[in-house]
Amino acid sequence: MTLRRQLLLVALSMLALPWAGWQFVRQMEALLRQGQEQTLIASGKALARSLAAVRAQLPPLGPTLYVHPLESAPQVDGYAGDWAALRPYAQNLGPPQDAQKLKLLLGADEGWLYLLAEVRDPTRQRADARDAQAERADHLALTLVRAGFTRRYLIASAAPGPFEALASGMDSGLLPVTLSGEWQEDASGYRVELRLPRTQMPELLALDVYDAAAAAQPTHMDARPLAAYSATLAQTLGQFAPEQTAVRLLSADAWLVAGSGDSAAADEAPSAQRGAAQGLLERAVYRYLIAPALGGSPVLAANGPRLDAPEIWQALSGVPAVSWRAGEVPGEVVLAAAVPLEIDREIRGALLLQQSGDALPLLTSAALRRLAWVSLFALLLAGGALAAFATRLSLRIRRLRDGAERALASDGRIAGRVPGTTQHDEVGDLARSFQRLLDAVGAYTDYLRTLASKLSHELHTPLAIVQSSLDNLEQQGLPAAARPYLERARDGTARLTGIVRAMSESSRMERAIAAAEAEDFDLAELVRGCAASYAGLAAPRALRCEGADAPLPFHGAPELIAQALDKLFDNARSFTPDDGWIALCLQRTPAGVELRVANRGPLLPAAMAGRLFDSLVSVRDKDRGGDVPHLGLGLYVVRLVAERHGGSALARNLDDGSGVEFVLHLVGLPRQR
Repeated sequence: MTLRRQLLLVALSMLALPWAGWQFVRQMEALLRQGQEQTLIASGKALARSLAAVRAQLPPLGPTLYVHPLESAPQVDGYAGDWAALRPYAQNLGPPQDAQKLKLLLGADEGWLYLLAEVRDPTRQRADARDAQAERADHLALTLVRAGFTRRYLIASAAPGPFEALASGMDSGLLPVTLSGEWQEDASGYRVELRLPRTQMPELLALDVYDAAAAAQPTHMDARPLAAYSATLAQTLGQFAPEQTAVRLLSADAWLVAGSGDSAAADEAPSAQRGAAQGLLERAVYRYLIAPALGGSPVLAANGPRLDAPEIWQALSGVPAVSWRAGEVPGEVVLAAAVPLEIDREIRGALLLQQSGDALPLLTSAALRRLAWVSLFALLLAGGALAAFATRLSLRIRRLRDGAERALASDGRIAGRVPGTTQHDEVGDLARSFQRLLDAVGAYTDYLRTLASKLSHELHTPLAIVQSSLDNLEQQGLPAAARPYLERARDGTARLTGIVRAMSESSRMERAIAAAEAEDFDLAELVRGCAASYAGLAAPRALRCEGADAPLPFHGAPELIAQALDKLFDNARSFTPDDGWIALCLQRTPAGVELRVANRGPLLPAAMAGRLFDSLVSVRDKDRGGDVPHLGLGLYVVRLVAERHGGSALARNLDDGSGVEFVLHLVGLPRQR
């Protein structure tokens, strides 16, 4: 990873600043919400105590039968068309194992109380209410209780249509003497619709259903009190309700019995104006980043007669509940608190208080906006400073790298100095260390470069003395036993003389290669000519020449390239068996040309892969060189020729493992003006 990227990662660690600020804003918003929740719960408890103190007419204990207010009187015909809007709120009064068997709807207008009962019973056994068999046929038993008086009505019909209920019990004038209505049937069961005067509305009501096909006792229901929306209670509720708070009073089974106030009415215009001014992005940020827990029940926003929501049931169990949800105006939130209505340690119902507004989102969004701007400015400032520092540091290090590479030539000589040695910091210390290292390497390289010529010069005179001494000894006449030793001395002297001569030739060859002049020539023709001259020397080995058919113009020193080919061919021939092959290949590349000399034979030693083209390095066996020592100067000359032409030399084993391939990458000599 580059230094610039590392510093970028360090700069990214500053993102902890906006993250910490974001957490602070969230905690602040959570504390504000908790404060509002506790305040609204306290208001609900105070309202419950106020209702108990004024002895308001509260909903009865336990389950009730809810009487829906009717805007228009339904037609008593046994059909449920007039009840379509209220059918979702029908109360299931069937047995626990079949709660859908009996559904009841009650409604009232100014003069009448209406009743619609739906019984699920696919089998039918009919009888008239006045028939003696009516008690064993399908029928309903309606029980009404008022002021301590009870009256029971048997509802049955021998056929769909109007019916007269058979009444039993005390006749006090407070309850109807007779009941008439309509009985209608379909494939799923039957419906009973009737009405009674509101002046004779009962206090308790029970409805039992008897299914003749079940051959069991009738489904019995205890008489339940009637509950309805009370305008008087709503007026009392409005006297004690907090400002800008909507309050609804619910019975013990979540039926609406009173309501007061509108949470959005007092702040409607400011909320709409603020909601329009508040940006969509800010609302999304608040909704998903700051206050994601707006999961209040949407039922609480409805105006239905019954609120079946988890918050209500929790309050009816005796534990206050709160929730937040999104309001109807964009950017608005609604806080709902459900508080148990407890009188004399009995849960009589629940109070639902709701407040809506956008002050909290606007306050939080403003704080978040200020935090975002401050964090953005800090990040840009720190990021810009780090980027500038990283750019300057990386440029200095890159300049140091390039200078170090240029300062050391390919042949080991020092061609320049490392930049940045005058800087007084860590990079300057590194540059000075590089320069000292290059100076030491350059001095040692110069020593090694001149060592061969120095040794050849120094050894020339001692070798001449030894040679003349051996000649004098031979003229003096030695015994026959001493002559083998004289021949061995002459042989060693000849070998040393050859070594000294080769070292001198190596020094002269380096100077000759460096001084070679360039010209334009056809490299393909040169390769073809060399291959033709090698044909006789390669026999009986097979010689191939590939890629030299078309002309290939090149600017370089042809005699040096031919000399390098000679060295490579001689090296390949010495390692190729008599039944092997040698291949010369010329190929153009995007960077220049490639000359490849391959041969069948032994593979390259792995330990010598990086040293084959060094001076005085050889991998030949001792029995291959004959009497003349091999100093390993051939491949060294090949490397010098390749580097003189701006390229390189490498050796590798063939992919199939059959032999070795030497490759010369040549770019060309620069043109002189």
